[in-house]
Amino acid sequence: MRVLVVDDSSFMRRALTRMLASDRDIIVVGQAKNGKEGLDLALDLKPDVITLDIEMPEMDGLTTLRMIRARCPEPRPKVIMCSSLTHAGSHEALRALRLGAADVIGKESSDYVSIERMRDELLSKVRALAPNPAAPPVEPARAPNRLEPLLGSPCEVIAIGSSTGGPPVLETILTALPAEVSVPVVVAQHMPALFTKSLAERLHEVCALEVVHAEAGRRTLEPGRIYFIQGGKHGAVHRRAGGPLELVVGDEPARAIYRPSVNALFQSVGETCGEAAVGVMLTGMGEDGKEGSKVLRRAGGRLVAQSAPTCVVYGMPRAVTEAGLTLASLSPAEIGAWLAAGWGAVLARAG
Repeated sequence: MRVLVVDDSSFMRRALTRMLASDRDIIVVGQAKNGKEGLDLALDLKPDVITLDIEMPEMDGLTTLRMIRARCPEPRPKVIMCSSLTHAGSHEALRALRLGAADVIGKESSDYVSIERMRDELLSKVRALAPNPAAPPVEPARAPNRLEPLLGSPCEVIAIGSSTGGPPVLETILTALPAEVSVPVVVAQHMPALFTKSLAERLHEVCALEVVHAEAGRRTLEPGRIYFIQGGKHGAVHRRAGGPLELVVGDEPARAIYRPSVNALFQSVGETCGEAAVGVMLTGMGEDGKEGSKVLRRAGGRLVAQSAPTCVVYGMPRAVTEAGLTLASLSPAEIGAWLAAGWGAVLARAG
């Protein structure tokens, strides 16, 4: 795995290089102190992955990203943006993801203690983006147009799990949902808290449904709203005795590696809603969500996964697909169309 490090801070370049070099399967092929130099090295060295700072002199990270996407030949290097964990930094990171960055890492501060905390996250994200010469497994043969309509059976809640490459996919899916949708949608996206907050704010501006950033605590799930579980926390759906569904956001399960845990969300939805639970597994590394999906499916709920060719990382969808838990593998546009179909007709019948 060949990695190029681009950052205007010499301290950060050294720190990133040291962390990457600790993995014997990763070779740091070059370092650049600004975007212009980084672009030149990307064209010359043809790395597999680039870590790219956002704020840099001569050419900023977003401009560099656009140029990499436009000028580097296929297979283009995957880009991981290194963004400050600030409100402004999180908005810039989301812009980068919409422009084609594969993932983002938050930088807390420029000291060795804080930087070392990034190590495991950095290495896991770089490894996840490694070129995979092996062909993906055969996915379910069911064609999208043969998948039974979402409203063909009970539906109380839609739960979505997402990780690497997820934000642009979520935008495609959630903006497809019409205002008539009358069940809550709960999203577990692996991201720091500031990033999930910025993502919720961005989607609130472009979605027909209201989008809420669900922070620590307990809240009633209201029909026709989209809830993003706060990054760094976990979320679970429960039912008040004889009452409505509620979302509990907190620190449990404390030992879960990924936050928010898709396993915790899908398990709770399956146990609470049974056959009226709907799950959607999107792009991401690892297998988070696989165990929770087993609970959801045993309870009679429905699960679809994002198709391999449309994933930045075919990890989480692959895990549930190979386990035989999915009804279909669909593109983001197909998932959005499936979730959106029929709500207007239901409203017309109710009227």
